[in-house]
Amino acid sequence: MPTRDLRLAPASPDDVVSALAALRAEVGIPAMYPADARAEAERAARGDLKDFRQDRRDIDFVTIDPPGSLDLDQAVHVASSGHGYIVRYAIADVAAFVSPGGALDREVHRRALTFYGPDSRTPLHPTVLSEGAASLLPDQDRPAVLWTVAVDSSGEITSTTVTRAVVRSRARLTYGEAQTALDAGTAPESLTLLADVGRLRHAREQERGGVSLAVPEQEVVRRADGAYDLELRRTLPIEEWNAQISLLTGIAAARLMREAGVGILRTLPPPATRDVARLRRTAGALDIAWPAEMTYAELLPRLESRRAAHAAFLNEATTLFRGAGYLAFGVAGPDGGHRVELPADARHAATGAEYAHVTAPLRRLVDRYGTEVCLAQSAGRDVPEWALAALPGLPGTMQSAAQRASAFERACVDIVEAVLLGSRVGRAFDAVVVDADPVPGGDGEPRRARGQVMLREPAVRAAVLGAEGAELPLGERVRVTLAEASVAERRVLFTLP
Repeated sequence: MPTRDLRLAPASPDDVVSALAALRAEVGIPAMYPADARAEAERAARGDLKDFRQDRRDIDFVTIDPPGSLDLDQAVHVASSGHGYIVRYAIADVAAFVSPGGALDREVHRRALTFYGPDSRTPLHPTVLSEGAASLLPDQDRPAVLWTVAVDSSGEITSTTVTRAVVRSRARLTYGEAQTALDAGTAPESLTLLADVGRLRHAREQERGGVSLAVPEQEVVRRADGAYDLELRRTLPIEEWNAQISLLTGIAAARLMREAGVGILRTLPPPATRDVARLRRTAGALDIAWPAEMTYAELLPRLESRRAAHAAFLNEATTLFRGAGYLAFGVAGPDGGHRVELPADARHAATGAEYAHVTAPLRRLVDRYGTEVCLAQSAGRDVPEWALAALPGLPGTMQSAAQRASAFERACVDIVEAVLLGSRVGRAFDAVVVDADPVPGGDGEPRRARGQVMLREPAVRAAVLGAEGAELPLGERVRVTLAEASVAERRVLFTLP
């Protein structure tokens, strides 16, 4: 599920640091690992690779990530098969380091996700593993789960195998470095073929009715006069192509799980009518042409993340991905009841296909378990009991963590927007009302409708209060006044005269 990538420049003001710290405590994001879990992680990091694995250090894997990333889940290599492509995707083998039922495992279940904030992140696993022994860092022998997915000349999957291996990444590339090499014609063949497969898979995604969001990174930076501006880092084509390799693997994983009759899928219902309508109004606020007959999936390829208005729209489009969850099947329900069967069609609305999370185990708990199902199915053996036992409870664990992450992200956006607008209280802005609730009934006292407005500049969506007793003019252009921008209260509020 795509999320907003919002950053604060280094040396954030003290009130922002305090607000973010208070937010983490309020949401329940743990600050430190318990001593027994840390000790277990440190022992695991000192272990060796004596268990049986294929030696695939001959493959010239590379990782492609944002600058500075050290928690490297994935390394990729793509080759030609003569009539298609062979995609090899090495995924960090977290199960090699985490003992089921141990102190570390219990703490990882408590966290379930890596939590990302605008100033820092709270990792799922101790950094001795996530940025060290388990990470696919370059020039290091690492345990991995190796996916080998064959695709034909149109990009369709023809076969999938999964096995444990030892791999050795050759390079840690940033998106910028990879794109520069591709544009200059100096990229190795594997990277050029990755781009080919990425384009093919994107075309197949569009045919399925799936959508991919190129959500740009946003950073709030302080100007010389003390005010703040919002800067955007446009997304690069390699980011979409690289993401398609992960989606390819998740779709292949879902197929293996369906064959096995057991597993855990990522689910997403179609977007709600109200959310799509609000997004259409947001497009109008940002002067983005979205004809009534054009679908959301048809609009996205026309947008460019380097354009501020388009970037703002793409960030707002993440709100369509509501209701995402997980479906564990082939096992008893979480209450110990009847075996949960997989529906005939369990497609994920955004991918347009059945899909499973298996490619980010350093950052998501569920990936470790889905991986074990796929390893077992590929090898023709039973799924380990420790993995089967955990499946019924995983959807609830992940849903609880996702709710915390969503609340954290929304509040972080409020803090960052309060920073951005803090020096402009009392000023008027052009906006469009993109969401509105009716004027509340009451006991005769004046009541004011609440809703949401989307500003044209800066591209911010925030709460608005209407005039006393009047409905908000949904979809119309209005002139609103910034009444409040409080970092401590995590609130931005506009009023409509």
